[in-house]
Amino acid sequence: MSKSTFGQLPAVTIRAADGAQASVTLYGGHLVSWQTSDGQERLFCSRASSLDGSRAIRGGVPVIFPQFGARGTGMRHGFARVANWQLEASGEADGAAYAQFVLHHTDLPEAIGAAWPRAFTLRLRVAVRGQSLQLSLSVHNTGEQAFAFSAALHSYFAIDQLSLARVGGLQRVRYSDDTPQEALQAQEWLQFDDKLDRIYYQLPGAINLQSGSHTLRLEQQGFTDAVVWNPGAQDAAALPDLADDEYQRFICIEPALIEPDMLAAGAEWTGHQHIEVKPAGSDPTSI
Repeated sequence: MSKSTFGQLPAVTIRAADGAQASVTLYGGHLVSWQTSDGQERLFCSRASSLDGSRAIRGGVPVIFPQFGARGTGMRHGFARVANWQLEASGEADGAAYAQFVLHHTDLPEAIGAAWPRAFTLRLRVAVRGQSLQLSLSVHNTGEQAFAFSAALHSYFAIDQLSLARVGGLQRVRYSDDTPQEALQAQEWLQFDDKLDRIYYQLPGAINLQSGSHTLRLEQQGFTDAVVWNPGAQDAAALPDLADDEYQRFICIEPALIEPDMLAAGAEWTGHQHIEVKPAGSDPTSI
C-alpha cells in the first residue's frame, strides 16, 4: 500500500504481487482506478470531473448511501460519495492486495449529519489480484433505533465503443425505466443505441459485459438489484462533469439495494461484488 493523489485528492494505491492494482480516494471512499495484472485500466473516469473535493467524482465506483438517486428526501445518491473516509487497514491475503476504508456518522459535516441523524459505520473493502476485483460494502447500525437505507456501487466500466458493447444475464429479469410500467427483458443481450437507464430487480445470477477483446463477469451478493445506465448523447451534453463524447466510453452496471432495507439497532448488512475479466471468446460462465 502506498499513499498517492488523484487530481488534488489524497488517495491510497494497493498493488498485488502479480501487478494488479487499484487506487481509492479518501474523498468518497471512491475507487477511481482498477488495473488488472496486464496493466489494462478497467474503469472509466471523466476528464471533465472535478478532482478537488468540490463535488462527487464522475466515474470509477461511487459509493451510494443512504438513498438511491432522488428516492428520498436527502442528497441525491446520498452523502457517502462526498464524505471524507479513513483508511482502516491494508495488506495482502491469498495473493490479493486489499485496503479497507471506514466512514462513521461522527465524520460527517454538521449540516449533513443534522439532516440524517442516525448512528452508523460504513466499511468499504477493495481487493485486487490478477484479473479480478472484489468489493464489499457493509452498513452497521451503531445506534439504538432502526433505520432504512438504500445502497449501491455505481460502477463505471471502461469500454471500447458503446454501440459495440453488450450486456448479458438479464433475460427474463423484471426491470423499470423512465415509464411507470415494469417489464421483463426479452432479449438475451442488451445493446445500446442511445440513452438507457434501467433498474433490474431481484437479479438471479451473474451479469456479463462484453466489449472489444474482453468480457467482464459481474457477480453480487447482498445487493438484490442492478442498475444499467448510459446517459446517451443528449444527456451527456447536459452534464458539466462529462465531456460530450465520453458517453461512448463507459457503461454503468451497479449492484444495488434499491428498495430501502430496514436495519435494526446493532445489526449489520453487507453487499459484495466480484468482477473477473476473461477474453471475449471464452465462456464467461466457466469463470
